[in-house]
Amino acid sequence: MGLRQKFVTLRQRIHSANWYLISGLSFLSLVLVGLAIAGWKLELLLNDAEALPIQAVAVNGERRFTSDEEIRNALRDLMARSFFSADVVEVQHAIEALPWVYQASVRRDWPAKLKVYLEEQVPVAHWNGTQWLNEQGDVFSAPQEPELESLPWLSGPDERGLDVLTAYKQMEELLRINSFHLQKLHLSPRLAWEAELGNGIVLDLGREDKMSRIQRFINVYPEILKQDKSVARVDLRYDTGLAVGWEASQKESQ
Repeated sequence: MGLRQKFVTLRQRIHSANWYLISGLSFLSLVLVGLAIAGWKLELLLNDAEALPIQAVAVNGERRFTSDEEIRNALRDLMARSFFSADVVEVQHAIEALPWVYQASVRRDWPAKLKVYLEEQVPVAHWNGTQWLNEQGDVFSAPQEPELESLPWLSGPDERGLDVLTAYKQMEELLRINSFHLQKLHLSPRLAWEAELGNGIVLDLGREDKMSRIQRFINVYPEILKQDKSVARVDLRYDTGLAVGWEASQKESQ
């Protein structure tokens, strides 16, 4: 085979290789373009609230104070999105922003439903007159409810909510077994305790030994009753003994 013929054969092979390369690249380009168009159309479909609307929201969990209407209003804007574009985290946050909701979880349920499970706050006491304490001692804000009026009235610095709740439970147990009821408990910014019993008597307990001071009051109370006067306040901020403020004296000093 001559040199010229070899050169022609090599050129033909290169031409064939280029043709296969160009054909392959063209095919790959068509595939990529097709995938891009399909992805774009799929994105439009998934975000089209009319094509894939959220048809229902199923809410589970025991509720006393959170109404269906409140939940609908909280989710109104989010419900305008499609089933797939709706952000379940946003839905969760919107529900948890409702005043009586403690926590919520949200998941999609094919083909067009969102399932919500919520837990309400469990109020155990009034807090600082206008708020509430839950079981964990956390402070939260929610409307006042007449049926909860009988809960104890606690107050103090917000960061001390759990301390006040714990102290209330301890004091109430000791007082209850001695036929008293603790109605109010206050912790001052200086961490001094003041308790008010169901019969209206106020106990000044100071900063230390609050339980032993309550026990001292319980022990001495029968002797106080012998005075045949109405007790307004008992100051127990002493290492031993106490001071009694009578109701008549309290009124005269006002």
